[in-house]
Amino acid sequence: MTASRRILLVEDNPDDEELTLMALRKNNIVNDVAVARDGVDALEYLFMEGRYKDRAPADLPQVVLLDLKLPRIGGLEVLERMRANPRTRVLPVVVLTSSSEEEDIVSSYRLGANSYVRKPVNFNDFTEAARQLGLYWLLINQPPPHD
Repeated sequence: MTASRRILLVEDNPDDEELTLMALRKNNIVNDVAVARDGVDALEYLFMEGRYKDRAPADLPQVVLLDLKLPRIGGLEVLERMRANPRTRVLPVVVLTSSSEEEDIVSSYRLGANSYVRKPVNFNDFTEAARQLGLYWLLINQPPPHD
């Protein structure tokens, strides 16, 4: 079965959420974007629990854009749980965060992140980063098949 063209954006900051969505639209990335605003919501979405229990099993996103600093469950724990689950083990995850701390970078890669991108502060730089992310992860990269 082919992967959905959906993006899962895991972002608790409403300004960063809107900035990301605007940057994607500005670059004509019109894929459906599901938004989870904390780690619990992200895991429930990915594992079809809670309010997402009726979501189709094959409807995994093509890529997850994951912030690290999240309420309830942090991004690193979300990543760890994703990699521990056979359904989401190979799902591409791009850590998209404001953190440039070496410990966060190393931990993200050790837990299985596919990419680590620091959010640019400038909107034009952020828009360009979103364009490149969309181009690579949605058009160039061959996603893994989903069961």
